[in-house]
Amino acid sequence: MDIQGRKLIKIATAGSVDDGKSTLIGRLLYDTKSLTTDKIEAIERSSKQRGYDYLDFSLATDGLVAEREQGITIDVAHIYFNTEKTNFIVADTPGHVEYTRNMVTGASTSNVAIILIDARKGVIEQTYRHFFIANLLRISHVVVAINKMDLVGYDEDTYLKIKADFDVLVGKSDFNEDQITFIPVSALKGENIARKSEEMSWYVGNTLLDHLEILEPEDLQESTVARFPIQYVIRPKTEAFHDFRGFSGKLYGGSLKVGDAVTVLPSGNESTIKSIHFFDQELDEAAPGSSIAITLATEVDCSRGDMIVKSGSAPKSEKALSATICQVNSKALKVGGKYILQHGINRVLAKVDQIESRIHTDFTGTEEVEQLKLNDIGRVHFRLSKPIHFDSYHDNKSNGSFILIDEGSFDTVSVGFIE
Repeated sequence: MDIQGRKLIKIATAGSVDDGKSTLIGRLLYDTKSLTTDKIEAIERSSKQRGYDYLDFSLATDGLVAEREQGITIDVAHIYFNTEKTNFIVADTPGHVEYTRNMVTGASTSNVAIILIDARKGVIEQTYRHFFIANLLRISHVVVAINKMDLVGYDEDTYLKIKADFDVLVGKSDFNEDQITFIPVSALKGENIARKSEEMSWYVGNTLLDHLEILEPEDLQESTVARFPIQYVIRPKTEAFHDFRGFSGKLYGGSLKVGDAVTVLPSGNESTIKSIHFFDQELDEAAPGSSIAITLATEVDCSRGDMIVKSGSAPKSEKALSATICQVNSKALKVGGKYILQHGINRVLAKVDQIESRIHTDFTGTEEVEQLKLNDIGRVHFRLSKPIHFDSYHDNKSNGSFILIDEGSFDTVSVGFIE
């Protein structure tokens, strides 16, 4: 939920060039009345100038000049729209292979993925990669929007063939928690986007928008152990709060409540939660995703960068880790390379100990390589200058992810997911 108490759903879109991804998002904006009058007029004017007898809704999202000229999505754009019940944030991510890094980073905070498939082309190599990345990021809810059904005569057999082919792809995945929903649509014509299609009366499911609306944020969040990295120590030293000493940050994974026995890392000191504060409110329990401040019953040494966890559920604390990484920098990652590894708000020095393999994103396996180049995804082993407190990405996304930073330029080199 957002701070107004409305549902908040974060969506990542993925689709190959010309699958109609930008048109789909533009149609959602149009059908939810999220486009301003001047934006609609600009779309109408531009569509007419291009000789179209329809509104080109892709113009609502392709913001860069290069995107409009080439008809492709290059950079990640975050697009906002809402309905009566729900606020949506859409990460419009690139589908082309050379922008894999943008798709990974753009989808990293999403809890729903919409994968578009052109009904004329069916499941193609790009589809494999998009689904692979959704699996890599552990996005548990995937909507497969089979688009451009108007160009195949709204044929049910075409839809069923693509659905069967995609089910074969799902069988190759090692992520067993994903939920797959298939919806046949025509983004251009508005069929099964916000209104039920009369042309596809054989389809008995929800429209895309109705389906997104029935999703509940709590069902999309990971449910795991609580991790509370300390961002800031609050000491007001005012007359009203003279002795107040609170620890603020964002809670990940699981809930915390007053009275819970907790351990502070790395010191290992133990205490119990005395109070939980959210703005000017005191809570008995805080849910995952809450930005809160907590106080402890005893005076223990806590500072920025420490982590508070429930006693008995501590993460690993080691000076070595293995991870799947996506290379986001043109400078190749090589064995022996030294970097700054940023895990949460903490930074440690890291050395590439081994590049185990490069992973094929079409689910065909791995291959041995000496380096990982831009957009490559591979398994890498690191040695660290000091221990960090981590979980596997599968168990806790926030505490199982990191970025690598170049020591000289301070550019981001890789994003990593701990195994």
